[in-house]
Amino acid sequence: MTANWSAFTAAEPDLAQLVEERFGAFTHHTLATLRKDGSPRTSGLEVRFLNGELWLGMMTDSLKALDLLRDPRFALQANPGEGQSLGGGDVRISGRAVEVVDTATKTAYVEEVEPPEPFHLFRTELTEVVRTYVEDDKYLVVQVWKPGEPVRTLKRT
Repeated sequence: MTANWSAFTAAEPDLAQLVEERFGAFTHHTLATLRKDGSPRTSGLEVRFLNGELWLGMMTDSLKALDLLRDPRFALQANPGEGQSLGGGDVRISGRAVEVVDTATKTAYVEEVEPPEPFHLFRTELTEVVRTYVEDDKYLVVQVWKPGEPVRTLKRT
C-alpha cells in the first residue's frame, strides 16, 4: 500500500509538518536507490513539496534516475545538518518513485522550480515515514507511519 504526500499530510498533519521542516532546513539530502545488481547507491538530491506531492527531480540519464526507472524503490534521508544536534530529529521517507511524463504536469513543475533541463521528474508514493529523535536527553523516540495505519511511537532508554 502506498500514499502520496497529501494523503500522508491529511492522515498525520503534525508529523508531516515536522518532516517538511526537516527537509526545508537544508537544500541537499541523501537518496538511496538500487543498482542493477541490487546493491545500494546513495546520491545527493534536492526535493520539493509542491501541490500535495513530494517531487524528486534529477538530471537526464543520471545513475540515480536510471536506477529508479529500472526499480522505483527508494529511501530518502533528510540532511542531518552540522554537528550532532539533528535539530528536529532524523527523518527518512521510503517509497516508490513514479516518473512523470505528462507534459502539463512537467511544465507546471518547470514554471515553479526552474530546474536545469532536460531532467527526469518523479512523483513519490510513500510506503513509510520515520522520525527518530531524543526526548528529554533520556529517551530515543521513533515515530513510524505507514499508509492506512496510525503513527506508531516507540520509546527506548
